[in-house]
Amino acid sequence: MLAHVLLALHPRAFQQQIRRRLATVDTVVEVLGSRQSLWERLKREVFDLVVISDSRLPAPAAELAGLIGGLPEAPEIVVISSHAGQEERAQLLAAGCKGVLDASVSSDGMADVLVTMLEQRRALEQQRISGARKLAQPRLNDFVSRSPVMQSFLGLVERVLDSNVSLLIQGETGVGKERLARAIHNEGPRTNGPFIAVNCGALPETLLESELFGHEEGAFTGASRSHRGVFELAHNGTVFLDEIADLPAHLQVKLLRVLQEREFRRLGGERNISVDVRVIAATNRNLEEEVRTGGFRRDLFFRLSVVTLTIPPLSERREDVPDLVSDYIEHLRPRLGRDVYGITDEALSALVDYAWPGNVRELINVIERAMLLTNGERIQTSDLPLSISQHLSAIDAVPAAMASASPGDLDLPAELLEHPWNHVRRLVVDRVERAYIAGLLEKTRGRVGETARLAGMQPRSLFEKMRHHGLSKESFRSARDAS
Repeated sequence: MLAHVLLALHPRAFQQQIRRRLATVDTVVEVLGSRQSLWERLKREVFDLVVISDSRLPAPAAELAGLIGGLPEAPEIVVISSHAGQEERAQLLAAGCKGVLDASVSSDGMADVLVTMLEQRRALEQQRISGARKLAQPRLNDFVSRSPVMQSFLGLVERVLDSNVSLLIQGETGVGKERLARAIHNEGPRTNGPFIAVNCGALPETLLESELFGHEEGAFTGASRSHRGVFELAHNGTVFLDEIADLPAHLQVKLLRVLQEREFRRLGGERNISVDVRVIAATNRNLEEEVRTGGFRRDLFFRLSVVTLTIPPLSERREDVPDLVSDYIEHLRPRLGRDVYGITDEALSALVDYAWPGNVRELINVIERAMLLTNGERIQTSDLPLSISQHLSAIDAVPAAMASASPGDLDLPAELLEHPWNHVRRLVVDRVERAYIAGLLEKTRGRVGETARLAGMQPRSLFEKMRHHGLSKESFRSARDAS
């Protein structure tokens, strides 16, 4: 976290000594003007530590300390006193002051005390930011896989783990992009700093700018007090920008400046703030295509994608499904309070053969649902959604049809025999997927919502697959529908 300190000290020479000692790359130190009101300044701006000479405190001192303590983001208050007696010290401490220091202490000794207080403040703030995630601290071991494609991917992740370069994580919805970003943070050089995630597509444009970069008092209607943004709070840590393709154009410019210059301005601000953060961005869209169509800045794309990590979808690593199912049953059992300890072979086969358009997130939801519905200690096929159990029946019918056909009836293209099985499987599945989606779109006359419902996938996932296969809903609408 980038700390902000306000000094209201006397004499001026003493104030300058303290300022020089506290002003580092991790701390912004400001000075209260001789004619400024301390209370008015604190009502408008956010500080972590306020250091005040008793000569600059309005009387009674304890009353002011109590008012400061009632602010939304109350700073720590330290009073430097040259004449406070035991009773006044007790009043100040009881009112919420962090400490009352004797003015006779050397500036070096006083600065050491203040630095310690700032470190304590940083620790408390980081605990507040990450407190909701205490029970979920992902590690790279969570992604251990039998799949060769996933093992190769994890090898690339390990090679960039200890660097501070920006990363771009790509992958379909539900593959675990944020979980991977957290794992990289937890095992990288910034593990002791904060990790803050922001969904760029979830907030209105003005609020998103304030969330990322903060704002000053009066920057917009309702901004009655300054506000620190994510980049200040994540100083020495990691900022995870999910759905980066949804970032508005003018914020793309500000983000580019942070990546290039390591500084930015708050919304409505006039001074630059320097920060040290690692940026990890994520998207399930093709950013290169967004750049080509003008929806995303080319220079920002190159800055973000120093290393691009594309998480393989679950459909390409079905070897991992049995281990994932076992892990999720173990993980969910105490939380759900259900005595479920395994899954039948038939149900597991259905899960392995399913296409998983919603990826790992969908698998977790399916296991959780099945554990709630099952009457025994093992998940049955009947506990699975119809989209999965019926899919198994359709697959079972294929070998029977093939068994009754002669080899010549299969009409297998000779060129397929020149490629390894994994390549052939991907090619065939890709062709079948395109034909399947096109058939459903034909059936629904291009209604994407209805098509997604019939396919058992989210509309967003369907849009991605349509883009991949070059399908547009307009192509399936009749003239009557278009009019």
